[in-house]
Amino acid sequence: MTNIKIAPSILTADFTKLDEEIQSVLDAGADYIHVDVMDGQFVPNISFGVPIVESIRRAFPEAFLDVHLMIVQPGHFVEAFCKAGASHITLHLESDTPERIAEALAAARDLGMRTGLSIKPATPAEALEPWLEGLDMVLVMTVEPGFGAQPFMFDQMPKISAIRARLDQVNPSCDIEVDGGIKPDTAPIAIRAGANVLVAGSAVFGHDDRAGIIRTLRGE
Repeated sequence: MTNIKIAPSILTADFTKLDEEIQSVLDAGADYIHVDVMDGQFVPNISFGVPIVESIRRAFPEAFLDVHLMIVQPGHFVEAFCKAGASHITLHLESDTPERIAEALAAARDLGMRTGLSIKPATPAEALEPWLEGLDMVLVMTVEPGFGAQPFMFDQMPKISAIRARLDQVNPSCDIEVDGGIKPDTAPIAIRAGANVLVAGSAVFGHDDRAGIIRTLRGE
């Protein structure tokens, strides 16, 4: 895949002027707005929930909201996030039983959502095998979920390559998103491994030339 999409994570935006921050990265060429939802249970930190997604959707009706649920029992909240305005919902494979994950993904699809599954660094690529054919996206964490500004885990690249090879066999249109430590020096490594959607937080929101950094991350 050569169409590289950039998804700035609002986790590192300035929340005192979130609307300006989001408008800035959209004007700079961002493809998605990545929304990290954390509950303090599945991951140590708490971020934000449904009201923030609703507010962003009202302010930016055309934006693609890439909502990443790092929460336990996500099936309880899928409908609320979908109705709040998510464009895509990603659940963590480790966040509930396989049966409940399947139910949550089905509920999101019934509401017209694109769906994805994410795996933590310790979860092997093989754990995704039963799910690959029905997904729109696989999200591979290249940091431990729950905190921003962690260093990129280079040892996750073989996992990405293995998932890409398997997807090429069973679901070629499925995206691979990478989240964690994406910067100008790590973005091309993730892309070479097979990723085509890059989540970048501080690399984008911490940069004065946001259009320039987004072009750089894409490899343009």
